[in-house]
Amino acid sequence: MQNNCFDFDLIPDLATFYRDFATQFTLEQGFGANLDALWDVVTADIPLPVNIVFIHLNPQRRQQFAAIIALFEQAEQELAGRLRFQITDRLPQSPAC
Repeated sequence: MQNNCFDFDLIPDLATFYRDFATQFTLEQGFGANLDALWDVVTADIPLPVNIVFIHLNPQRRQQFAAIIALFEQAEQELAGRLRFQITDRLPQSPAC
């Protein structure tokens, strides 16, 4: 399973998250930086199975990124085990992170 980690100590805003996401999944430049485009890519275009990890997401940032968190939680349910999503305060032991 591929691991993709997003360190919110390095992601200050939504634009940076979308840019980082597009880079990690090698999306085309035309990727729309919005929830609809993210949903389409997550549920139909990225290689599965995948484990997506959000790291260092403090309470203030959780509010700021609440819609994206909800999207990944929904995608995790829809994709029934082919996408795993987790939020953690520290780096996982995986070498990919």
